Amino acid sequence: MHRFVKITFALVIAVSMLTFATAQVAPTQAYATETYIVLYGKQAVPGGAAQDVAKAGGTLVYSYDEIGVVIARSGSAAFRDDMLRSRGVEGVASTANYGVKLDYEVEAVDSVSNASDWGDPLSYRQWDMVQIHVPEAHMVTTGSPTVVVGDIDTGIDWTHPDLVANLDFDKSVSCIGGVPDQDPAAWADNYGHGTHTAGTIAAAANGIGIVGIAPDVTLAAIKGCGDDGCYFVDPYEFNCHNDPEQHAIWKAVQRAVRYAQSQGVTVVSSAGNSNVDLTHHGDEGITNACNDLPVELSGVIGVSANGFLMEKSYYSSYGVGAVDVVAPGGDRRFQIPPAPISNGRVYSTYNRGRYAWAQGTSMASPHAAGVAALIISQYGKMPPGRVQAILTQTADPVPCPPDPFDPGGSGAFLATCQGGEGYNSFYGHGQVNAYNAVTHASGNE
Repeated sequence: MHRFVKITFALVIAVSMLTFATAQVAPTQAYATETYIVLYGKQAVPGGAAQDVAKAGGTLVYSYDEIGVVIARSGSAAFRDDMLRSRGVEGVASTANYGVKLDYEVEAVDSVSNASDWGDPLSYRQWDMVQIHVPEAHMVTTGSPTVVVGDIDTGIDWTHPDLVANLDFDKSVSCIGGVPDQDPAAWADNYGHGTHTAGTIAAAANGIGIVGIAPDVTLAAIKGCGDDGCYFVDPYEFNCHNDPEQHAIWKAVQRAVRYAQSQGVTVVSSAGNSNVDLTHHGDEGITNACNDLPVELSGVIGVSANGFLMEKSYYSSYGVGAVDVVAPGGDRRFQIPPAPISNGRVYSTYNRGRYAWAQGTSMASPHAAGVAALIISQYGKMPPGRVQAILTQTADPVPCPPDPFDPGGSGAFLATCQGGEGYNSFYGHGQVNAYNAVTHASGNE
């Protein structure tokens, strides 16, 4: 079975959680005041790791042997220094105070239906699906249940009527605290973000609510974000791999992504909501040794956000080499559709069986993930690089806007686009096109 993982944001080690087979070491001490990532140099965890952690005053919580990473907890102020003296340890990073509040905007609404030209009763609100030609793509394929989309997010509301039929409970897991927990109560979505992204990918075509891009694929919830909306993958806007402590985080993420890709997983990531150029950030005192993770890692499909007018969303980050494609993420300020929609955000499923409008590059990346799932469904299992090639080759090119790009004219969201119509820093190779992707003549090449 092909595994496909969409990263909206991720717990560092959760990227390839579905393929890990590791043993939990039960805690034996009452430290657990801070959680640490311990990175081993040979990409393998030595047999005596638990003893080494204990000698340093900590408890081994979980061992990810495939990428040479251990999650540990300790109340000792000297734990990091002591572990760095242990055999084979390349780096140690504490996750204390590294939680980042999820940046997205949501507006819950009622579920009043209206006339719709396609889909389910609330599909008339899905301007985003029409924009990337999902209704036309569904005439070709609605996805295959043998394709699994892992949604690394705040979990999924497994009782939602538009999602429950497509959820694989055996492949769903919570990774909070670094220890896999497959109890549905653990990976349930109490925040709403993960349920929203999941609906964009694979809400069922069942006569209820909305329809996702690939309504017949299988969903796996991978909860990497707490119920308070805080998550951990890189503790700053940029992660600097030349910093000794940040290096351990950067390398662990890189290894997890590479391992996932080696298992045939296509990885998609959002570009972020800070309206910054991810690859030209010298003015902020940050060097080229600093990256936004995981979007700037090799082989990761980076997605920026646009709105109803197909212009860059005012908040979306961008950058040459970081952005591969653009997809609808919504823009409530400057790109508002006419009535009866009248809301520039993206409409999708929400927790507690509800539906809601939300905006962010986190809303854009599941569009690309859903189209990638349709590609795999249509053409069969293929290397992640081939999925990325089809996705980018079938995108609709979007040229840079006139310079300067200044939505609203106040200078608050000023941004400079670099490149041409074939590829540029705002839109990559262009806006994803679901119909083009599933009718691509060279899909099986």
